[in-house]
Amino acid sequence: MGQIQLLGCGHACPAHAIDNQQLEKIIDTSDEWIVQRTGIHSRYVASAEETTSVLAARAARQAITAAGIDKKEIRLLIVATLSGDQPMPSTACLVQERLGMMDQSIMAFDLNAACSGFLYALQCACAMLEEGACALVIGAENLSKIIDWSDRGTCILFGDGAGAALIRRSEQGKRIWHFAQSKGDPKRVLDIPGKTLSDVPCVNVEESYRYLHMDGREVFRFAVGAMEESIHRVLEKSPYALDDVDLIIPHQANIRILASVARHMKLPMERFYVNLDRFGNTSAASVPIALSQASEEGRLHEGMKLLLVGFGGGLTYAASLIEL
Repeated sequence: MGQIQLLGCGHACPAHAIDNQQLEKIIDTSDEWIVQRTGIHSRYVASAEETTSVLAARAARQAITAAGIDKKEIRLLIVATLSGDQPMPSTACLVQERLGMMDQSIMAFDLNAACSGFLYALQCACAMLEEGACALVIGAENLSKIIDWSDRGTCILFGDGAGAALIRRSEQGKRIWHFAQSKGDPKRVLDIPGKTLSDVPCVNVEESYRYLHMDGREVFRFAVGAMEESIHRVLEKSPYALDDVDLIIPHQANIRILASVARHMKLPMERFYVNLDRFGNTSAASVPIALSQASEEGRLHEGMKLLLVGFGGGLTYAASLIEL
């Protein structure tokens, strides 16, 4: 628990979106099949120029504007991503450059907890912040670059985008509670396999190593249980019950997963904020994009209890309960 102010949010989408009808032209699928199984109608796909750091910086600028602060107040910048611009330097350092924050005292680094990444990053930021300091927490992904577009089991699901939140540790802040856990993934039900090294130098390696792989059935089974556990565990740390929560912003993976969680927990779907129909699964960007959109739409208000929850590769899962 800590005293944290949520100062402002922002999100950024690529200029181009691909709807299900366009996917029908390149793979064996249909709009009806996709919508029935996932709830997704379209997803954004970044151009070569719309890199992860570009999208992250756009979301960050929007969050800074919404917060109404001077960016010099920011002391910590964390980017949650599994699809950064390059292995080094970190996407966070590239965002720092794009925001013109090179000459100020700031710590910037990336964090990879897959789709749970933003929640992991938020928890790190809350733990690391000193009194009065601000943190810029970003989830940003360019998943279209690591998707096999001939695999209908994955290419229909994922999209690109970025979301950002600005927080401050302050005596005037409200309480926040966190839960996070990982359990390993020995079956590799959700991963991006690494290169297989050859014993012979300079031998070509198949390019398939770089594509995201997912066992949808196993991921579904894990996801429903993980989200339910995360919600219960974070509530146990707080003085609140499930009925006290005004809005749940979940990782936007699949409408069937969200419907199953709602049914098991005896909650109406109206208690969950859903935008996956337009964005698909944007991994670490999913929760902060939804948070930003909920703020834009006037769904967030002072005094409410907001619960963020997600799961991802690793296997990881997490939740944060915030008093606004």
